[in-house]
Amino acid sequence: MTNPAPLPAIVDASFKISAQTMGSLPPPLHTEVAFAGRSNVGKSSLINALVQRRKLVRTSSTPGCTRGINVFQIDLQGGVIDFVDLPGYGYAQRSKAERHSWGGLIESFLKSRAGLCAVVVIVDIRRGIEPDDEQLIDYLKHIKRKVIVVSTKLDKLPVSKRKLAVTQLQKESGVPVIGFSAETGEGRDALMRKILSLANVIEHKPADTTRPASNEEPEPA
Repeated sequence: MTNPAPLPAIVDASFKISAQTMGSLPPPLHTEVAFAGRSNVGKSSLINALVQRRKLVRTSSTPGCTRGINVFQIDLQGGVIDFVDLPGYGYAQRSKAERHSWGGLIESFLKSRAGLCAVVVIVDIRRGIEPDDEQLIDYLKHIKRKVIVVSTKLDKLPVSKRKLAVTQLQKESGVPVIGFSAETGEGRDALMRKILSLANVIEHKPADTTRPASNEEPEPA
């Protein structure tokens, strides 16, 4: 099988804005990909690993730190894409009113945002698809948004069980699933390639999502 073309190099990655309401969010300037998931699935670590920056998105030992919509601009060799970090859901220690407002903010963004081309739904490989995740995936299908499910913390499972766990999640969700580990980089290239193909930055060619990702930098064009 022909190897896929190298991924475009990441020239820069920067924070753009944090918005608490849709009204305070400026119109999209670039194609956007949103990242959503429960508050403890490693969303910040995943985005940092994707853009190869350790501290672009703040990580915390306390779940639920993202309280607004955070937008990051990713400058690539040959294009620009915005990553949108949505508030984590399902964190019980937040007030009902706050959880309700986050739910409304997420739903409004997903339904009405003109620049949004796809949504990455993040789940913990050890916990599988939980009710909140299932509801979100069903909602995205209903509003006809493209969905990528990513199972994080793949390194927490024995190697012999990883492929089976990813296959099971794919059956449960009904959409393609990419196994991912922010610790080892496994799945990083496959996920980035899928994201950029949906954003029309590169042409997508299927890759083996169960193999460790290459850490080699692409050669300059």
